[in-house]
Amino acid sequence: METNGKTALIAMSGGVDSSVAAYLTQAAGYDCAGATMRLFSTEDTALPREGSCCSLDDVEDAKAVARRLGMPHYTFNFSERFRRDVIGRFIAVYEAGGTPNPCIDCNRYLKFDQFFLRARELGRNYIVTGHYVRVEKSGERYLLKKALDPAKDQSYVLYALTQEQLAHALFPLGELTKPQVRAIAEEQGFVNARKGESQDICFVQNESYGDFIERTTGRSYPPGDFVDTEGRVLGRHKGTIRYTVGQRKGLGLALPAPMYVCRIDVENNQVVLGRGEALFTDTLTAEGLNLIACERLDAPIRVKARVRYRQPEQWATAEQTGPDTLTLRFDEPQRAVTKGQAVVLYDGDTVVGGGTIR
Repeated sequence: METNGKTALIAMSGGVDSSVAAYLTQAAGYDCAGATMRLFSTEDTALPREGSCCSLDDVEDAKAVARRLGMPHYTFNFSERFRRDVIGRFIAVYEAGGTPNPCIDCNRYLKFDQFFLRARELGRNYIVTGHYVRVEKSGERYLLKKALDPAKDQSYVLYALTQEQLAHALFPLGELTKPQVRAIAEEQGFVNARKGESQDICFVQNESYGDFIERTTGRSYPPGDFVDTEGRVLGRHKGTIRYTVGQRKGLGLALPAPMYVCRIDVENNQVVLGRGEALFTDTLTAEGLNLIACERLDAPIRVKARVRYRQPEQWATAEQTGPDTLTLRFDEPQRAVTKGQAVVLYDGDTVVGGGTIR
């Protein structure tokens, strides 16, 4: 088969989105192969097979779709890298008093690093995923753009992509809605056409994040004081890893008025609580800056920004303060800006870039 360089490796999770992405890529004339990443053993992590995006059932679903499409299928064992760069970072951020975003790390270090490199080794020019985003070329730069369906847009979790990765990535679902994707799967008779969505954090099920961290590390995280913003002791917490900024429920305190976690003080083993207004700030700093729409910000620019995946975008002014650092000043104070989460900048439907809140 003459492909003219149109060779692709499809990241097939076993879900309906990646299956339809595989079908659409093949229909567009690409010579395709599918591959599923084994990121952890459900037996080793005491997880049930159902509901986990890396279960044996998911691998079988991916293989079944690949067979139906007549394309080869591979299974890659990336469990060691996943343990280090996703689970390890998840734990480290909680230990430092932040709240991690492991889906971003999985995309950055697994799908668009290890998987990308494996595609090259196999002589495949493109990788394909079922993310709902679009890529366009403008001049010499590749731009990451929102999906046409705002309800499914996943540009927030892909802000860390590089120009090389964008040049060799295909996202066939960027102009479709989820009902349209399911309809295509039904038409093609895919076994997973009606399969439900996978949960966000695939490696933690049936236990709290704190229990998962203690079980995984073998360490215990000592109790300490809940204090208010004036330093007055309000009660005892169960370990700083069990709390996140903005949390109100599950504190185990009887308080005269609602109070929220507004800071995790790891050094003093304290969880700082405040009234609702204490959660608001109009300024943040970010590190690990990755810019997509330009090489650098030579001057402050007006952008819209998100500090959480599904947060409505907010007007702000962004200023690059170093090679990989950024200061963002919002027009209006924002609630629960959280260390460890991503801030992503937009110019209309184009991702300017993003970084990790510190």
